[in-house]
Amino acid sequence: MRDTRIVDFLSQLADHTPAPGGGATAALHAAQAAALLGMVARYSCGDKYVAHAETVVGVIAETDTLRTRALRLAEEDAAAFTAVADAYRMPKGDERGAAIAAALVGAAEPPARVLETAIRLVELSEVLLPIGNRNVVTDVAAAAEAARAALTTARVNVEVNLRGIRDEQAREKLRIRLSGVDAAVARADWVTAEVREEINA
Repeated sequence: MRDTRIVDFLSQLADHTPAPGGGATAALHAAQAAALLGMVARYSCGDKYVAHAETVVGVIAETDTLRTRALRLAEEDAAAFTAVADAYRMPKGDERGAAIAAALVGAAEPPARVLETAIRLVELSEVLLPIGNRNVVTDVAAAAEAARAALTTARVNVEVNLRGIRDEQAREKLRIRLSGVDAAVARADWVTAEVREEINA
């Protein structure tokens, strides 16, 4: 996926195939958020920003890592969903049911990790908001919105897999990982509201 042209990815997304789908797009939302924050941080270097240089350098390094992680999760999501589709094609019986349940646990993991990535990206947008180059402050909002989309899209992709997971312990662990989504969405909304207030003042 990292080497796929955007037009080709969108064609695959629109095709009558099980993957890529919503989970991969959630990861790509996160990757875009990371890239935007990395760009803002790179525009926030130099003498004018020396007081925050250490923070900015840290943001650059972390967003580059998160961007790579998000792209990897997009690939992992597509592979995991393909495994679910393969399990559903098995002959009916106990083995099929067990295979589906196991595949659904596997399919929930990439979007759950996207959630964690996106929550951190919202936090980083909050870090950059007060110190970043004001000429690109709208890109902080764009990053927050992309992270928000990653959060809400990944959440529904975890929730849909929860229905078929038999292991209650696995289900509870996933529910716990979902518990911070609403707060992170609210924080992303706050970042956007702050940026809009600034640019419309």
